[in-house]
Amino acid sequence: MTGCAIEASGVRKSFGDTVVLAGVDLRVERGTVLALLGPNGAGKTTLVRILSTLLTADGGTVQVDGHDVARDPRAVRGAIGLTGQDTAVDELLTGRENLVMMARLFHLGKAEARQRAEGLLDQFDLVEPADRQVRTYSGGMRRRLDIAASLITAPPVLFLDEPTTGLDPTSRTAMWELIRKLVADGTTILLTTQYLDEADSLANRVAVINGGRIVAEGAPDELKQQVGSERLTLTFTDEIDVRRAGELLGGDVDDVTLSLPIGAVDDVRAVLERTAQAGIPVHSMAITQPTLDDVFRTLTSGETR
Repeated sequence: MTGCAIEASGVRKSFGDTVVLAGVDLRVERGTVLALLGPNGAGKTTLVRILSTLLTADGGTVQVDGHDVARDPRAVRGAIGLTGQDTAVDELLTGRENLVMMARLFHLGKAEARQRAEGLLDQFDLVEPADRQVRTYSGGMRRRLDIAASLITAPPVLFLDEPTTGLDPTSRTAMWELIRKLVADGTTILLTTQYLDEADSLANRVAVINGGRIVAEGAPDELKQQVGSERLTLTFTDEIDVRRAGELLGGDVDDVTLSLPIGAVDDVRAVLERTAQAGIPVHSMAITQPTLDDVFRTLTSGETR
């Protein structure tokens, strides 16, 4: 089956007087990764919960794998896997016992449940610790087991809500490779993440949500082009100088660095002349291509919920 695996149109959700989603439109093509980015409170997790039938939208329509979420939630649940921000495995059971139990909850027979568990343990590199209690697992191992549990029924659509938060760099890299393999096998993934490099590395397309709306959507390189072809990064010796430079030039301040878009060599010369005239010493400078961090800051700057 080809085409769109996830399609949302005009999705709205409020909690009391607080509007969390104010008309979200979203499409995810089959066999691709869409990364959903946004500041805390922007509505990422709420949207995932609606897409996965855990919440009911106040308005709009959602289809997942061709099934309407409101009219046929059972069919949607049969077509998806979901890994939330917190692992949902039983720490007192072994890894193997967790997977067998999950398979039995999906009404697989005993032999089929064991077979499916063994296959997932091998796929997720968990054979060696399979008979240890999960409470002895590292964070990365627990996360892999949690995702394995969400794939018991081999669903065509997988929701990953911040799957690498709290993992060390080695475990994050291993998780990235695992996600790439799942997509190569045809799984469609909607990924929420706080890590811009993660979205840049994994996603075919990125959607930025802010204030309850999708404010930008496209391939990572397409979004980068929206904030300019290049950026000038100036490093100063202390925070006083970088604040003064920020007031003079604008741009984004981070610690003792100031980043701003440039359009030509003359722009660099003008920036250096202005800082010199203002008596602000520049310690070093670099010209770089825009990153998703630049896109994120540009699109979510100002007041957010």
